[in-house]
Amino acid sequence: MTAQTSTAEPATAAATDPVPEARLILASASPRRLALLQQIGIEPAALLPADIDETPRKSEAPRELARRLAREKLAAAEAAHRRRTDGAGAFLLAADTVVAVGRRVLPKAEIPDEAADCLRLLSGRQHRVYTAVSLLTPRGARRERLVESRVRFKRLSGREIAGYLASGEWRGKAGGYAIQGLAEAFVVKLVGSHSAVVGLPLYETMSLLDGEGFPVRARWGAAA
Repeated sequence: MTAQTSTAEPATAAATDPVPEARLILASASPRRLALLQQIGIEPAALLPADIDETPRKSEAPRELARRLAREKLAAAEAAHRRRTDGAGAFLLAADTVVAVGRRVLPKAEIPDEAADCLRLLSGRQHRVYTAVSLLTPRGARRERLVESRVRFKRLSGREIAGYLASGEWRGKAGGYAIQGLAEAFVVKLVGSHSAVVGLPLYETMSLLDGEGFPVRARWGAAA
């Protein structure tokens, strides 16, 4: 079962009116998040990566960590955007993905030993992936969603782990793997959102943008 929570308030009639000349700025340097947006016909006007400290706080639950980091990325991107411009006329979108086993948050692996430790921990068991999305609208409204997905890996052999480490796909990935690549062959079961595990839940993101007047389908005819 996929658990979804939100702090979004009910949209008013004014909030759903189209925003003239709407632009979207993605607060991320992730090529995966960019590709997911492009997959549904949304081309960001700019990328504005937010460099923040992603260290979990003491006793911070994984789902709360994902929410906090998405909010902090959004705030950092907002500040940077306002330094460049008056901040008007743009939607700012940020997201963060946390992989956890119980309350244990797995790192974004940067060295082979980190990735190997993650893969050995995930082998033959279920883990959870929490992806939070935060949106700031041109009207100043703040909206967010949290999506929880459950992923079960097959039992991994030493050869499989070594082969995956050799691929390099794990580098910089939460939990030491990228589900959209070779590691999808490890997945026995996924309950929830595949795109959220990749890094951006498309249904929830599109719903947020659509509800706030962003023209989410503007390029669909051109793609046909």
